[in-house]
Amino acid sequence: MLRSGVGTAVAAALMLAACSNARPQSASAEAPATKGKGPGRNKGYSHDPFPSTYKPYPGVPTLVRNVTIYDGEGGRIDNGAALFADGKVVAVGQTVDAPANATVIDGAGKWLTPGVIDIHSHLGNGPSPQVDAHDDVNEATAPVTADVWAEHGVWPQDPGFGRALANGGVTTLQILPGSANLFGGRTVVLKNVYARTMQAMKFPGAPYGLKMACGENPKRVYGGKGRKPSTRMGNVAADRDYWAKAVAYKRKWDKYEDDGGAAPDRDIGYDTARGVLAGEILVQNHCYRADEMAIVMDMAKEFGYRVTAFHHAVEAYKIADLLKANNTCAAVWADWYGFKMESYDGIGENLALLQKEGACGFIHSDDENGIQRLNQEVAKALAAGRRAGIQISDEQAWRWLAIGPATALGIADKTGSLKPGKMADAVLWNGNPLSVYTRPEKVWVDGALLYDANDPRRRPMSDFELGQPGRENAR
Repeated sequence: MLRSGVGTAVAAALMLAACSNARPQSASAEAPATKGKGPGRNKGYSHDPFPSTYKPYPGVPTLVRNVTIYDGEGGRIDNGAALFADGKVVAVGQTVDAPANATVIDGAGKWLTPGVIDIHSHLGNGPSPQVDAHDDVNEATAPVTADVWAEHGVWPQDPGFGRALANGGVTTLQILPGSANLFGGRTVVLKNVYARTMQAMKFPGAPYGLKMACGENPKRVYGGKGRKPSTRMGNVAADRDYWAKAVAYKRKWDKYEDDGGAAPDRDIGYDTARGVLAGEILVQNHCYRADEMAIVMDMAKEFGYRVTAFHHAVEAYKIADLLKANNTCAAVWADWYGFKMESYDGIGENLALLQKEGACGFIHSDDENGIQRLNQEVAKALAAGRRAGIQISDEQAWRWLAIGPATALGIADKTGSLKPGKMADAVLWNGNPLSVYTRPEKVWVDGALLYDANDPRRRPMSDFELGQPGRENAR
C-alpha cells in the first residue's frame, strides 16, 4: 500500500499442496560444510540482531464444546470440542475430555476457528490517528531501501492492534513497509498482543520478508524529470541491477564464511537481499497486473530466488497456472479494485478462480479498517465464486484466513490451524463467522484469553487511548 497518494474447486488438498513449500528455494540456498577456516555459512554476522522477546500471556486449561469447528485446513467438525492447555491446542474432535481444573465453555450455536492471520498490514507503522508524526510506512527517499526494517517503525500503542483483535479475531499479522519503493525493506511478523516493545510482539521464529513493489507506485514516486525509475522498464532495470550486485555480495560473504580471510564490508541492504538468495527471507511483492507478475517471476529465476506471494494481485486469476507452476501465492482483496489503472481489471471471482485452478490464494487487508472484517471479505469472495458456479465450502474458504497466509509466512508449523501441538490461537464467534452479523465473542492467543465481549476487563486498550495521568501537581 502507498499511503501517500493512491488509496490503498479443485479440492482443498490441491490448494494446500500449492501453498505447502512457501519458503524460497534457490540454487545458492545450500550451505556447504565449512572448510574450517571461516566462521561457517551464515555465521559472519547476526542475522537477527533484534530478537523476539515474546512471552505468551498466562492462560488456563480451556475446553470449548458443543461448537462448530473450522480447523483452518479445510476441515469441519459439527458439535465439536477443542481443548487448550499450556498455550497449545491439545485435542480437537467430537469427544474431548478435559482435565478437572479446566474452564469449560458451552459453544452451542457458535463457531470456533483458528485466529485470523493477515499477511499484509501497516498497523504500527501507519497507526491511528493518521497524522504525519505517526506515518512511518514509506521511506520514500530512494527507489531501493532494502536496508529499512519495518519493525523499527512499529508503535506498539497503535489502537488498531486491539481493534483488529477484538473486532476481527486477528491473532497474527505481518507488518510491511509501503510500496513507494522497488525494494521497500524488511517485513516483520507479530503476535497481536499488547506489549511495551515491538520485540515483545515479534512472532518467535518467523522468517523475515522483503517487501518489493512493481508497477505504478515506484514510477510515480520517482518519475520526475531525470529521475529513475519513471517507467515500468526502469522498474525492472533497477531491480535487475540491484539483484546482480546482491549476487556478487553474497558470493563474497559465502567465500569468507567458508574460507576465512578478511571479512567483506557489511551493507545492511544487501544483507537482506543475501538472505533472500539464501532462502532465509521471503519475498512479499506488491503487484497488480498479470503481465508484471509474470515478468517478476522470470526475473526471480534469473537471479536464483522465488517470490513467496504477490500482494493485491487483482489480475492473479489470469495467470493461476503460472502462479501454481512457480509455487507462488496471491494475497488478494475480495472486491477492492478500480482505484487506479493497474487495479482496473479486478473481478470478485479472483480468489475462487485461484482455488479452482489449484493455485495458492488467500485474503489480506492492507487497511486498518478492513483488517477488522476479513471474515466478511472471505464471505464476499466465496459468494462471488459460487455465483460463477465454483463450489467451495465454508470450511474450505476459512483456509484463506488461516493455513494459507500462515504457510506463506513460514509459520504454518506453529499456527494457522486447530491441530494438536500448534499455538492455541483461536476465535469463538457468536454465530456463523461468514455472516455480516457475527462478531468475535472470545479470542485466545497462545491459549490466553485476551478478548471477551462479555468481560469489560478483557477488552484490549492501548496506553495511547487510556491517556496520560493528571499533571495538576507537576512542577
